[in-house]
Amino acid sequence: MERWKSRYFPALAEFALSEGGTITDKAKLMHQLQGVSSDDILSHHEASVKDLLYNAEAEDRMTLMHRSLLFLMEILTSVRLPEAAAGEEDASAKRLKESAVQSLPLQEERPSKFETVLQHMDSGIALFDSEGHLRFLNVQMSRLLQAPRRALIGHSLRQLMFHPYLRKSIRMIFLRMYKEMVYYRRFNGEFQDAHGRFLLISITRIDELDGDYLVSVKDVSEFKHIEQSAFQNDKLAMLGKIAASIAHEIRNPLTSIRGFIQLLKPYLETIGKQEYARIILSEIDRANDIIFEFLNSSKPSAPMKQHISVGMLLKESILLFESEANMKGCELHFEIYDPVMQVAIDVKQIKQVILNILKNSMDAIQDSGDERKGLIQVTANRENRYAVIRIRDNGKGMERSTMARLFDPFFTTKQDGTGLGLSVSYRIIRNHGGTIQVDSRLNEGTEFIIYLPLAGEKE
Repeated sequence: MERWKSRYFPALAEFALSEGGTITDKAKLMHQLQGVSSDDILSHHEASVKDLLYNAEAEDRMTLMHRSLLFLMEILTSVRLPEAAAGEEDASAKRLKESAVQSLPLQEERPSKFETVLQHMDSGIALFDSEGHLRFLNVQMSRLLQAPRRALIGHSLRQLMFHPYLRKSIRMIFLRMYKEMVYYRRFNGEFQDAHGRFLLISITRIDELDGDYLVSVKDVSEFKHIEQSAFQNDKLAMLGKIAASIAHEIRNPLTSIRGFIQLLKPYLETIGKQEYARIILSEIDRANDIIFEFLNSSKPSAPMKQHISVGMLLKESILLFESEANMKGCELHFEIYDPVMQVAIDVKQIKQVILNILKNSMDAIQDSGDERKGLIQVTANRENRYAVIRIRDNGKGMERSTMARLFDPFFTTKQDGTGLGLSVSYRIIRNHGGTIQVDSRLNEGTEFIIYLPLAGEKE
């Protein structure tokens, strides 16, 4: 593509879309247009106006065509009239004006079905010319970028890197993708933005379009969550097979050891070593508890459901935890917005989930390392056919890498943790037909959200 063509569209877009209607670096464009015939300029101008209108809203099109005409008249006048004889200026101006008006698509064509599909497909599409200027982006791309199309069209890639309409996280993705393409020749990749969305980005160079670059962006967050859920279920299924094979092999010897220690306990007391017996028995009991949690994480017993109000469930759970919270100087706030809603659950299992999350919240507050007063907020409300229980703390929070593995068996960030509590909780909630989610920010806190079907609702 000639140099003037790659510069023409950005200049036109800047003139037509800006309030002032000015051409930046006009002298450079005029210099590139020297020697170019009026017919070539008019032909390219017509194609550029059509590209501009593709990116415009319906109510802006007449204004854009008017400004495009002013731009063309200014360009043709600057390029052609100085070369004309003094007596021919009026005639030249008249001919140029007629040609300019004829070059505009005054009879606006209705977009074809293919153009409509391109505009509204679920993937974001953008087209950059060989010089790196943005010539087209569809509606979905504008939504993904959270910026109006008219504010972006015609800008170079460098300008987009510093564009005030684009959030920093989006600009950083652009920069990373550009580095991948230039240094490693990778033209596709998966990125995660600041809001946790997973974006699949690919770049293709199309020879049939004069070497333009087609950029495609698709939000695959939903598919990613489905994939992670399936992966989690596969891991839990594998854990079940392991548990079934080793449970008896470990628990049986521990039972025998515990029995013999109890037989030896009187002798140890006579020689003043009763503390040894106490430590050995407590450690054996702790090992048994770990194995019990391990078995529950792989295949917890089928829930024995009964109807209970969500308010009563939370009050009983908080009552069990309240003394420990007070002892460690942590406030507990409880509020239920719908006191009559009920759920059909195994009360013992769901209490186990709630207490486990409350314990984790307490640990996160103690590990925060600052002097802020600990606060745990427990709320419950109705959302469609679900009772939603939220447990929020003001602890140290988590990084996204930690959140991604939070429900994995044996994954823990605690020195004395087993990594089984949350995997057990995840399975229990799933067995009740519900879901559990987590949202966390570093140094701000964490919120667990439990969805349980309301009593009488189909799971």
